[in-house]
Amino acid sequence: MKLVVVESPAKAKTIEKYLGPGFKVLASYGHVRDLPAKDGSVNPDDGFAMEWENYADKTRQLKAITDEAKTATSLILATDPDREGEAISWHVQEVLRKRKALPADTVRVTFNAITKAAVLKAMAEPRALDEDLIDAYRARRALDYLVGFTLSPVLWRKLPGAKSAGRVQSVALRLVVDREREIEAFKAQEYWSVAADLEQDAVPFVARLVKWRGDKIDRLTIGKEGDAQAAKADVEAARLSVSSVETKPLTRNPPPPFTTSTLQQEAARKLGFSASHTMRIAQSLYEDGLITYMRTDGVQMDESAISAARKAIAERYDGGYVPDKPRIYQTKAKNAQEAHEAIRPTDFSREKAGSGDHARLYELVFKRATASQMASARLERTTVDLSDGTGTLGLRATGQVVLFPGYLALYEEGRDDERDEESRRLPRISEGDSPAVKAVRAEQHFTQPPPRFSEASLVKKMEELGIGRPSTYASTLQTLKDRDYVRIEKNRFFAEESGRLVTAFLERFFEKYVSFDFTAELEEELDDVSGGRANWQAVLEAFWKDFKPKTVEVMEQKPSEVTAELDTFLAPFLFPDKSDGTDPRLCPNCHEGKLALRGGRFGAFIACSNYPECKYTRRFAQPGGAEAGGDTGPEELGKDPETGEPITRRSGRFGPFIQLGEGEKPKRSSIPKDVPVLDLAIAIRLLSLPRTVGDHPESGKPVTASIGRYGPYLAHDGKYAKLASTDEVFETGMNSAVVKLAEAAAGGGRRGAAREPIAVLGAHPEGGAEIKVMEGRFGAYVTDGTTNATLPKAADPKALTLDEAVMLLAERAAKGPAKGKKPVKKAAAKKPAAAKKAPAAKAVVAKKAPAKKAPAKKKAPVAV
Repeated sequence: MKLVVVESPAKAKTIEKYLGPGFKVLASYGHVRDLPAKDGSVNPDDGFAMEWENYADKTRQLKAITDEAKTATSLILATDPDREGEAISWHVQEVLRKRKALPADTVRVTFNAITKAAVLKAMAEPRALDEDLIDAYRARRALDYLVGFTLSPVLWRKLPGAKSAGRVQSVALRLVVDREREIEAFKAQEYWSVAADLEQDAVPFVARLVKWRGDKIDRLTIGKEGDAQAAKADVEAARLSVSSVETKPLTRNPPPPFTTSTLQQEAARKLGFSASHTMRIAQSLYEDGLITYMRTDGVQMDESAISAARKAIAERYDGGYVPDKPRIYQTKAKNAQEAHEAIRPTDFSREKAGSGDHARLYELVFKRATASQMASARLERTTVDLSDGTGTLGLRATGQVVLFPGYLALYEEGRDDERDEESRRLPRISEGDSPAVKAVRAEQHFTQPPPRFSEASLVKKMEELGIGRPSTYASTLQTLKDRDYVRIEKNRFFAEESGRLVTAFLERFFEKYVSFDFTAELEEELDDVSGGRANWQAVLEAFWKDFKPKTVEVMEQKPSEVTAELDTFLAPFLFPDKSDGTDPRLCPNCHEGKLALRGGRFGAFIACSNYPECKYTRRFAQPGGAEAGGDTGPEELGKDPETGEPITRRSGRFGPFIQLGEGEKPKRSSIPKDVPVLDLAIAIRLLSLPRTVGDHPESGKPVTASIGRYGPYLAHDGKYAKLASTDEVFETGMNSAVVKLAEAAAGGGRRGAAREPIAVLGAHPEGGAEIKVMEGRFGAYVTDGTTNATLPKAADPKALTLDEAVMLLAERAAKGPAKGKKPVKKAAAKKPAAAKKAPAAKAVVAKKAPAKKAPAKKKAPVAV
């Protein structure tokens, strides 16, 4: 029996079916071991020796692989065809070697698609493990570990609130922060445009002013309204005629098939997917045998795929859409070792596959790969110039016409910033024509700051700068979100104050290690290791000899010294010059003290030097002075009529709140966002919560209304119902409360409780229960009311048959309850109460010493 090891169970099941008898295919479920999260896992003093530790949750998989390996005639390592896949194979091999279960015949095979032809071809071409790729993996893993375990503790001790730093993560964060600074430093410039609405043969078109009073007009030339109105009047008074019509042919070639990076960018633009979601869906499509491997820098398809694509194009369109020769694309990958075939469908005759997001991403891959082998689009770009009789005034209209769509009939690449001026249609027009002037417009504009990064544009920028590698972009961006260094609003990255502070710290004390050039050069050195052109230990030694002393130097500084340095470094942002020339550091509250950066338990903030006499503070991320919304300390709203204690408005870590009196545990209430004006009366009402609406007519138990973490709500006997506003907390009566609680109970709090089934397949042949196909949170599933079975990703929910559904339900039922769920046990019958005995004399029982707690594990910094 030959043992084949792959990563995923879905892949294992498919490959075992292709290989047939004589093969046993097992899944490792990804990586099986890693560097333990503790000091000393990488030893720079011993040639960067690494101490590996098996994952605790992979014990069962490793035991199964070991047991099979002991009796197998050979071991075939068939993990993914990239650096990480090579590393998984190496780890499995080393684990088996330690357990003395490694077969003498151990080989490595790779395939780019999970199809029978690709798998059988790979089995016929075995090779040894690629030591260069394994060295590259070890170098990257050691670097990430050393940066994480050396730099993160410096952050924790010197910068309260900071969470972690990473070799690629911190540089990607700097890109986001730098863009935020550009936007804040940007000063909008006013400019005006003058355009005429014209008409020729009943076809309207627009021409813009390009020449006025003999001078060329650029976008920013007209900066004042007076000049714009004068130009508008001149255009209205002019007798315009066409001075020239220039027509140029234009050819647009199709883009190449997707690489990892371009797939992430296009899925973000067209489908709104995050990079991590794109990679999860692509992994699933790959494992289902629908697309080729999705981690690649290559843009070329193999010859058989090109032939299949050309055949599919010829069948769908006429011969004109198939170019005379196949298109050959050149890869821009920096390392040929890691560049594989582009991402493409495994079957070009299959236009659609799967459902939901899987279907949408598959369609994108299919169209892009097919379009890459289609004919070029032929267009005609026309420029029409108009002038007055004197030649001192001119207007220009541009447009283009698609003469032959070519690949555009199937696919057009998305853009981050759309510009459609040149795609306007123009009427048939000739030199000497005088189109009618319908209207002339002078419009005011302001220059716009550079846009914040979207996932697509950030991935594109990282690739341009050579920061990280496409296979790591998704995890890098996810780490920034998980650390709360950035937030996403309308698909754009905003730098959080914690992210800005960490970036400032790293720029001030570790400038070299967050520079774009250094990071890109280090990536190239790691690529050299992959290609066998550099020694991995030499690369690590060169990095470590400068990095370690720098961290020791910073660690020796006092936190107050670090804060003082950051205060100076960030002064242009925190204390920008004022237009009136006054001191930007002067406290707006006491007008005597100086503002400076301070470090607190929950992060950095700005405070007055006259503390505690002056309690003015403002958040770190609020540049400016009094207008920046600083906190001047507690503001008394009045006295509580019952207790006589003061009610004050304050600012806290989580926003504004009100407090009754002082003391160790004073009563507090957050101020809801829908309370526009806070006065004493409203404050008293908020502090009185929860409000008792009354006793429920059915249960007799109280119904209360209050404001919680997720907003206003009703509560009754452990059940809850949302309220729409703060006003409803004080105004909802018992009748309305009963209805709202009943409606909430009927919904059960479940998403999609009233969702219609995708399909009703009929009665179950055994129990008679109705079988339905439903749309769930994680995709389509089939249910008989008792058992739910998820549909395979490639299955079409609308095409599922009753027999297929019954089989899926039977397979799911045979597996038993889902992990973590226990079957409900019947309550044990109550024993009759024993008769009361007279109290016995108290026995002296020695107390058992408390069990000694195991030492807490050290928190592991995550570095990407």
